[in-house]
Amino acid sequence: MNPATVRTALDAKTKPPGSLGFLEDLAVQIAVIQDTLEPRIDHPHLLTFAANHGVTDEGVSAYPRAVTAQMMANFQAGGAAINVLCRQAGITHEVIDAGIEPGTRNFTREPAMSASECNTALQLGRDAVGRALERGADAIGIGEMGIGNTTSAAALLGGWLDLDPAVVTGAGTGVAGLALERKREAVRTALRLHAGARNNPAHWLAAAGGFEIAAMTGAILEASQRRVALIVDGYIATSAAVMAFAMEPASRDVCFFAHRSGEQGHATVLERLGVRPILNLDLRLGEGTGAALAIPMVQAAAAILREMATFASAGVSQQ
Repeated sequence: MNPATVRTALDAKTKPPGSLGFLEDLAVQIAVIQDTLEPRIDHPHLLTFAANHGVTDEGVSAYPRAVTAQMMANFQAGGAAINVLCRQAGITHEVIDAGIEPGTRNFTREPAMSASECNTALQLGRDAVGRALERGADAIGIGEMGIGNTTSAAALLGGWLDLDPAVVTGAGTGVAGLALERKREAVRTALRLHAGARNNPAHWLAAAGGFEIAAMTGAILEASQRRVALIVDGYIATSAAVMAFAMEPASRDVCFFAHRSGEQGHATVLERLGVRPILNLDLRLGEGTGAALAIPMVQAAAAILREMATFASAGVSQQ
């Protein structure tokens, strides 16, 4: 489906051309992905990947690693924010243990993952998308949970996009003062220690990433291969998108960016990518919460293209 064809169809609807703004851009993207002028998202599915990070040994988080497993139990019990938002929007939700125990290694001392471990995590994400599609999903949202993962995301983004650690490393779970400086120093150390891996996305992902970030990267790659819309959550999910785009540039075509996070550096990264997020609510929880809120916007865009009357069908004059 040619984007110009979709624009022409939108301009024939009973409205001034372009008057639905960014909603029309979303409609074009979903129509191109689904290769139809009648796109629809009836069965969205959200994947929340959870894992722990060895870099927490450096005192980079306001919460202990045990919280990841505790939140996993909360997800499974249906009590987390992402559960509420998925129920509200009618989104099927799956939470996946990508590596809570033992978690990655401390990347300030050694690579976070071996190549084999990273490949396993990538495949975990691919398989999760495959399962969702087998169950009838027609759009995928991704999110995460993992104490320490904003540090990993900052390292990945700072290293791959050549951004200053002070720009991409923020409060995360709420660290400030000396704890925030420890976090930034951990990112600086990763960039120095693993500098040799920064010219290869798979090597860099293994060196500074997390199991849940690698899984989300795999999910994006699989969604691209299957030509299904994928809604990227916030800052950590964006780091997975950056790695996926580096591995397979065409994967960006299926990605919608749910929101601009309140996490420091996210706006800079989105600007570097040249993408516009759907929402801006100062969210920085993760879990997939932004994706759950953005999916109805993509559904609405599809419905506009699919259901809205044209000037001709409604008997409305265009002059």
